[in-house]
Amino acid sequence: MVRPSGLLTRQEEPVPLKSICVTLSIREFVAGVAATLNYENEEKFPLETFFVFPMDEDSAVYSFEAMVDGKTIKAELKDKKKAHIIYESAISHRHQAFLLEEDKCSRDVFCCNVGNLQPGSKVALTLKYVQELPLEADGALRYVLPAVLNPRYRCSGSPEDSCLDLKTPIVPLDDLPYAFSMTATVSSQHGIETIQSNCPLSPIEYLGDKKTSAQISLADGHKFDRDVELLIYYREVHTPSVAVELGNPKNNPDGLMKDPSAMVCFYPNIPEVEPSAICGEFVFLMDCSGSMQCPISKQDKSQLRIEAAKETLILLLKSLPVNCYFNIYAFGSSFEAFFPNSVKYTQDTMEEALRRVKLMRADLGGTEILTPLQVIYREPSIPGHPLQLFVFTDGEVTDTFSIIKEVRNHRLRHRCFSFGIGEGASTSLIKGIARVGGGTSEFITGKDRMQAKALRALKHALQPAVEDVSVNWDLPRGLSAKTLSPEQTVLYKGQRLIVYAQLTGTMPPEEGTGEVCLNYTLQGKSCENKVTFSLQPKLDDNFTIHRLAAKAFLQSMDIGFGETPAKTKKDVLKVSIDCGVISSHTAFIAINKDVNKPVQGPLACRDVPRPVLLCAAAPMTQCKRVGSARIFACRHGSQPPPSTFQAREPPLQATMPQDLKNLDAGSWGFDLPTRAPPVFGETYLVQLISLQNADGSWDLDEDLARILGISLKDLWSALPVKDADSSSWATVLAVVWLHAKAKHQKCEWELLEKKARTWINSNAGSIKKKLVKAAIAFTKSSVDPAVFGI
Repeated sequence: MVRPSGLLTRQEEPVPLKSICVTLSIREFVAGVAATLNYENEEKFPLETFFVFPMDEDSAVYSFEAMVDGKTIKAELKDKKKAHIIYESAISHRHQAFLLEEDKCSRDVFCCNVGNLQPGSKVALTLKYVQELPLEADGALRYVLPAVLNPRYRCSGSPEDSCLDLKTPIVPLDDLPYAFSMTATVSSQHGIETIQSNCPLSPIEYLGDKKTSAQISLADGHKFDRDVELLIYYREVHTPSVAVELGNPKNNPDGLMKDPSAMVCFYPNIPEVEPSAICGEFVFLMDCSGSMQCPISKQDKSQLRIEAAKETLILLLKSLPVNCYFNIYAFGSSFEAFFPNSVKYTQDTMEEALRRVKLMRADLGGTEILTPLQVIYREPSIPGHPLQLFVFTDGEVTDTFSIIKEVRNHRLRHRCFSFGIGEGASTSLIKGIARVGGGTSEFITGKDRMQAKALRALKHALQPAVEDVSVNWDLPRGLSAKTLSPEQTVLYKGQRLIVYAQLTGTMPPEEGTGEVCLNYTLQGKSCENKVTFSLQPKLDDNFTIHRLAAKAFLQSMDIGFGETPAKTKKDVLKVSIDCGVISSHTAFIAINKDVNKPVQGPLACRDVPRPVLLCAAAPMTQCKRVGSARIFACRHGSQPPPSTFQAREPPLQATMPQDLKNLDAGSWGFDLPTRAPPVFGETYLVQLISLQNADGSWDLDEDLARILGISLKDLWSALPVKDADSSSWATVLAVVWLHAKAKHQKCEWELLEKKARTWINSNAGSIKKKLVKAAIAFTKSSVDPAVFGI
C-alpha cells in the first residue's frame, strides 16, 4: 500500500468522494458489476485521496479506468511493487495518478488512491468485476454488495503496510457524506419467481411473459449504511449446465485467454444415507471478542451476536451423536478451553459444557483466531474419530492469510466449517478457511438465524465422506480439456459444484457436442452425473467465464502477498496479468499523461470516511497476550477457577417469550404458561432443548412440566401404561411438542429429534405405539403418528 503523508480528513473538510453509482447485471448465477466513484476537489489546492472499501472475496476485478475531462484513461494491471513505483514517481513529478489494489492482509479489502486531483476538477473512476453467486439452502441466489468495513483487530505479526492501517475517518452509518445508487438487471431463461432485499426497493419491473427478466433499483434516498443484499429465486435452479466462451487469441497468443473456456455447473444428486458408525471429534471455536456484543444487523430487535452464538452452541451440543468426542473454545485476545482435551460425549460432559455456555460473555477483548487454532491442531488425533472444526466469528481480523494457511496445512486431518456473523464479517477469512479446509461457509446477516445454518453444517459433517471425486471429459478427437479449478475432494448434498476448464485443439462443426461427467463414490457405491453440451463457443466481450476461471485458479494458488511461495508466485503473476484479474501480487495503475503541465501547489491528503457499525468502532489494541489461555477442568461438577465464567452468572429471564405470544393454544390443547420458566434461554424451544439428555431422552420433571404448561402430577396421571418408564413418556411428549409448536424451526431441531426417536425405539419397545397415541390425544395436537414410524 502507498502510505499517505500530510493531513487527515477532519469532519469540517469537504470529502472528495461525492457519490458511488453501481450497475449490476445478473444472468443466471453470475453477476457482472460496474461501480463508479465520482470525485470532485472543492478545495484550493491539489489532493491525494484514499478510499478503503470492502469487496466480496469471490469478486474477479478485471477493469479499472478513469474519466478525466471527457477522456478515458484505462489502467494497466502490473506487478504490485512496480505499480507502486510508477504511482510514487508520478506523484512526485506532480502528474495525476490512480491506483487500485487488494489489501496485503485480506482479499476482501481494497484501496483506491487518486493522486494530484487538481482544484475544481472532477474524476470518475470505474472498476468492474464478475462473481459467482452462492446458492442458499432454500434455492435463492445471494448477491451482496458490501458496505460495512468494521475496524479489524491487529495481532502481532500482521503486515504493517496494510490499507487497514490508514487512519480513515469512521462515521456513523447514517452520516455518510457521499450518495449511493444502484440499478440492477436480473435475467434467467427459467423465469424469475421473486426477488427480495434487505433494503427498500423501487417497484420491481418484470419483463417477458415468463418473467425472464427484471429491472431493480434501490428506493430514492437510500444511504449506503448497510450491506446491500439481494435474494433471487428462479423458477428452476437445479439444472446442470455447460457454457463455452470464445477466447481471445489475437491479444493473448500463449495465455489462458487464448482458447475457449468452459464453465460446468453440477447439482450432484447425492442420496441420503445413514451416518457411518464413525462419530468424529467435534470442536467448536466461538468468538467471544467485544464486537460479538453487537446486534447481528441494524434491523430492529436483531439478536445480539453472542446470544445467537450461545443458542447455537446449545443446539449443536444436543444434536451431537452419542459416543463422539467434543470440546469448545471461546476466543478473543486470549482463549478459554472448556476441557483440557476433547472429551467423550456423555451426560456429565454435556451438562458441564451447557453450564459454561450459559455463562459466556463477549468479554475476551480482540479477535485472535490463529493461536487457538494452533493449539487445536497440536492435539493428537483420536483414532476412529476424524476432526470436524466449526469456527464462529464476526471476522474482524488482519492476519487473514496466516489463518487460512494454518487451516490449509492441516487439511488432510480435518474438515473446517465457518460462519461469518453480522455485517462486515470478512468474506476472505470465512470463505477461505472453509475452502481450504474442505467444509462449507455461511454468513449470518439480517434476519438469518445462525442456529439453522450451523445445524445444516453439522448435518454435512455427519454425512459419510464422498470419495474419489473426479471430472472426466468426452470430447471429439483433436479437442481436449484442461481443468482450471482446484481439485474437488469434498461434495455435500444440496450443494452446487462449478468447474472451469480450458478447451484446446480443433473445435468441431456446428453440430458438435461434448460430454462431461462427475464421478464419485459414496459408501463404496459409484455415482455419476453427466451433462451433454454444445461445442459452439459464445462471444462475450467481457470474457466473463475466462475471468471467473482465472479467479478460481488464483484463489487456489495465491495464498497471500507474504505467504505465496516464490515458484507459485510466478504462475500467479502470469495468470493475473494475462487475464487482467487482480491478485494480491498485482495492482491497477493509470497515469494521466495528457496534462499539459504538472499540478501546482502543495499536495494534501484526504481519506474518505467509511461506514462502520457503531458498536464495532471502539479502538482495538494490539494483542499483548499471544498464546495465553484458560483451561477448564473436564470433570462433571468441578468448579471453574475464580475470574472465569463462574463470576458472570446472567439474570434469569421471566417474561413471556415472543415466539409463544402468538401461538394458538387450542392447537396444543391446554393453556400456555404466563411466565417463562426459570431456565436458560429466551424461547421455549431453547428451554426444552436445554433439558434433553445426551442420549436423546427427556426426564419427566418439574422443568419439563413448566415448559409443557401442565402440572407434573397431571403428566404422571396421564401415563398410559402403568409402571412404564417415565423417560419414555417424557421423550414422546417432548417430540410431539417439537412437531406441534416449533415446526417452522425444524431445521434447527431435526438432528436432536432424530436422536430422541432413536432412543424411543430402543427403550419404549412394545409400548411405543400406546405412548405416542396417548401423547397426541392428551395434548390435543394434530401431529401425525407417522413421525414416530407408526
